[in-house]
Amino acid sequence: MDFDFDWVDAFTDQIFGGNGCAVVHGGAGLSDTLCMAYVRETSLVECTFTGPSGVADFKVKYSLASREIPFAGHPTIATVAALRHRGLIGEGPLRLETGAGVVDVDVRGAQIVMTQIAPVFGVEVPVDLVARVGGVAASDIIGQPQVVSTGLPFCITVLRSRAALEALKLNPVALAEYNAHLGQGSDMMEPFWVTLDGATAVGDTYSRLLLAPPSPAEDPFTGSATGAMAAYLWARGLIDNPAFMAEQGHLMGRPGRAEVEVLGPRDAITGVRVAGQGRVVMSGQVFMPETA
Repeated sequence: MDFDFDWVDAFTDQIFGGNGCAVVHGGAGLSDTLCMAYVRETSLVECTFTGPSGVADFKVKYSLASREIPFAGHPTIATVAALRHRGLIGEGPLRLETGAGVVDVDVRGAQIVMTQIAPVFGVEVPVDLVARVGGVAASDIIGQPQVVSTGLPFCITVLRSRAALEALKLNPVALAEYNAHLGQGSDMMEPFWVTLDGATAVGDTYSRLLLAPPSPAEDPFTGSATGAMAAYLWARGLIDNPAFMAEQGHLMGRPGRAEVEVLGPRDAITGVRVAGQGRVVMSGQVFMPETA
């Protein structure tokens, strides 16, 4: 089975920046086992597999090295950039069928704007438990960590300083305790850490996502978590403006940036716009076996 693919760096205007994603065109019908094997082969965090949709313009399947997930942010930007690179779409509105529902996208020149669904605010997680996961002191955390989802659930955790953010180190034993405490489904992701200072003078927030095996150790830019984080900050009054610039990946040497806007009042958020660019790094064919 032969499929065309594009390797795209998302949330950046520079090749070798932001977060990479391989987009396999026409591969949405592949088995989870094959999709996971392909992600492991690329050593990327996530890859997407597109196909026809009866309810939107395209169907998008998202896969980690360990499992399928319903939605992911940087792969959405990458998928749209790849579709445009191949002349399958132009500028204007686009609808994508995902496991989290239909996601609205608008292509505006080089900028790709996705509107993530209204946030679901979940359980609050004990400060000391989350602190142990990241190897930081409980006093480094501002406020109450909480699980939030705009398509994929993350425990949003605000850190007091950039120094605390850069000192994070994933503790696998504490992560297992965290997962056991939450006791939720396989969609739950690791905590998403953010500080209310940019990595550069342009940014308003700076974030990190540390990952457990078999994924790489860290995600360069996490668009789905950025949407959840924005909703959390706006709902809790931690930001004064619902529109801001989010930064991630600088410590890894893969700087990424997204323009973010929370839609609706603090107590009735209707969605989150997360916008960024994508750059195609390479294109080719992947030769999939019948089974993996």
